[in-house]
Amino acid sequence: MKYTCEQLAKMIDHSLLHPTMTDQELEDGCKVAARYGVASVCIKPYAVKRAAELLKGTGVLVGAVIGFPHGNSTTESKRYETELACKDGAFEIDMVINIGKALSGEWDYVERDVQAVCAEAHAHGAKVKVIFENDYLTKGGVGLSGDDFKKKLCQLCERAGADWVKTSSGFGFVKQPDGSYNYQGATEPDLILMRASVSDRVQVKAAGGVRDLDGLIKVRDLGASRCGASATVLILDEYRRREAAEKTGQSVAVKSAIIGAGGY
Repeated sequence: MKYTCEQLAKMIDHSLLHPTMTDQELEDGCKVAARYGVASVCIKPYAVKRAAELLKGTGVLVGAVIGFPHGNSTTESKRYETELACKDGAFEIDMVINIGKALSGEWDYVERDVQAVCAEAHAHGAKVKVIFENDYLTKGGVGLSGDDFKKKLCQLCERAGADWVKTSSGFGFVKQPDGSYNYQGATEPDLILMRASVSDRVQVKAAGGVRDLDGLIKVRDLGASRCGASATVLILDEYRRREAAEKTGQSVAVKSAIIGAGGY
């Protein structure tokens, strides 16, 4: 296999963000995260304290979403939400930019918004992933193409102190021509663009649409170090199946070679 199971597991932020998630589902999800040794759980702020208790000593970090999913909270609300999450045990923060302000060209506002969360998180020893919601940005805005718009956001976030730039929330539903709502999430062109638009100091996180092992491997190949996923069990169990099949195949090949050489 191209990567070890541990390497891929430590890319995963196990997503526990569905609006209807119950306390029991949260606890079950934390147990899955611990069993598979992922990088973190990504959860709603009210659940941080309980998740920190469940995951203590497992090596799995607790991450909290801030201003989620649409980034519409005031800057002070985002900062305070970050403070509370960190005090409750969050070591990573996934914040959403104010998308409307970005599309209005209010770049100073957006940068201050990100900077406030980064400063608060860093004061507590936590790191910050900044969510763009690229599905809303495909047409660009304020005279910029979609790609130039995303590139500008990447550069802005790096100046503001972000540790990661992140493609999407997984909840950025866009109305489709048939009237349904859907999203693409992390796309190959966006991951390439975002990786090229920040320095090595800033990492890239994919989120939304990565639902299988091949998708996770592709994300890593494109330079992303983290990936939000709810299909953690499916992805890592598939890795184990392929690894077992590969070892079986190698064993059969060795036996065949020995027999062919007159052994046994």
